[in-house]
Amino acid sequence: MSDQPDARGEARYGMPAADQIILNRHYIIGYSYYFRQAKWALEIIDPDMTDVKRADNFRPDYRVPELFRADLADYKNSGYNRGHLVASANQLEKKIQNSETFLLSNMSPQVPGFNKKIWKKLESAVRKLDADKSIYETYVISGPVFDFDKPVKSIGSKNDNGVKLPVPHAYFKSILTENDKGALHMWSFIIPNSASNKPLVSFQVSTVKIENMAGLLLWERLMGSKVKREKNRIRKMWST
Repeated sequence: MSDQPDARGEARYGMPAADQIILNRHYIIGYSYYFRQAKWALEIIDPDMTDVKRADNFRPDYRVPELFRADLADYKNSGYNRGHLVASANQLEKKIQNSETFLLSNMSPQVPGFNKKIWKKLESAVRKLDADKSIYETYVISGPVFDFDKPVKSIGSKNDNGVKLPVPHAYFKSILTENDKGALHMWSFIIPNSASNKPLVSFQVSTVKIENMAGLLLWERLMGSKVKREKNRIRKMWST
């Protein structure tokens, strides 16, 4: 059935586990009740750019139980941006498509200098990769990374269980492309949640490192020795 997560195109090559799977029209969220935010967001980059304007209608996602739901008040005067996991600029074919990227289930607390610079730079670079005529489809999964050897900051007011909205130490993005020869290629990144002027290539990691740090299985429907090698390698960065 088309309303089942594993029948969606975004999940063709795998979809990690989560407390709640949230299906949007053009992307899927794996939500964490413990962290009150997404564990991951999975999308196919939409190449059909139109004149749709950025919606900027940030709002709670009422599909998430209230006890675990982030609210606009959590971010107010926090010093952190409501950072997109699925970028607004990736979903510009229809107004409703863009609007859904502003649900708070797609947001995570990001340092302004991270959100508006290095993270935005990576999002733009992925769209450039997708624009390559040899690329048929570009799958992207993004999410937070917590380092429990370090203190975890939090923002907002406590919910009924005394839990606030924790701030990730870093964010990951893993990109899987399928090209006109049928080849699958992966690039993966982990970027600290802080301002940076370093080149994107300096944040490249193996896909396996993301799996270990974020506690996720990525692209798990892909099997075999070639896939294992691809997940363990750091592929040369495309031209940005």
